[in-house]
Amino acid sequence: MNLNCYYWIFPSALSHKFCDDVIQYALSKPEKTARTGASGDNKLSKEELFQLKTQRDSDVVWLSEEWIYNELHPYVHEANSQAGWNFQWDYSEAAQFTKYKLNQFYDWHMDSFGKPYDTPKNPDMNGKVRKLTMVCHLTDASEYEGGELEFDLRDYAPHMRDESQHAIKVKEVGPKGSIIVFPSHLWHRVKPVTKGTRYSMPVWHLGYPFK
Repeated sequence: MNLNCYYWIFPSALSHKFCDDVIQYALSKPEKTARTGASGDNKLSKEELFQLKTQRDSDVVWLSEEWIYNELHPYVHEANSQAGWNFQWDYSEAAQFTKYKLNQFYDWHMDSFGKPYDTPKNPDMNGKVRKLTMVCHLTDASEYEGGELEFDLRDYAPHMRDESQHAIKVKEVGPKGSIIVFPSHLWHRVKPVTKGTRYSMPVWHLGYPFK
């Protein structure tokens, strides 16, 4: 899917109070080791956990509080319109409060999957796909080093592939409270944190498959 606009940014959109409230609330909850879609929900063996850590290493807390969605949804709607995507979506997954500590990272990945969700017990989600990803940056770039968000748009011929030329750093999201929204099928990564702790909060917005 070729796009005229690959991501939409709201610099410093969220108040520091909101960011601090989310951080404080999430840190009061038990955290889990972050997984990828391929790792599923079952208990992992030592070998599976080792393999997971080569792709992704971070800790997460799942949040689904209404006060969080009420704050974030207007930005999703605006980005979807202003960027010209106009994707149809009607459901948001739980927000994933994510902690990246020293040397933690998330290598190249897409947020969308090959098939729609099969969740009969959750009809609001069943049969839908991830269309829009939102990432809220809850800490300022001055509070950590590394941890850069990068895109590989891959809109070039395979023989031209050169990561040093095509990995795009998104520096505009450095300020605390900044938001970025992008189509969930785009390749992106978070580089290893080399100092401090980076807190962010992705939220995925779903709709029925594209027609």
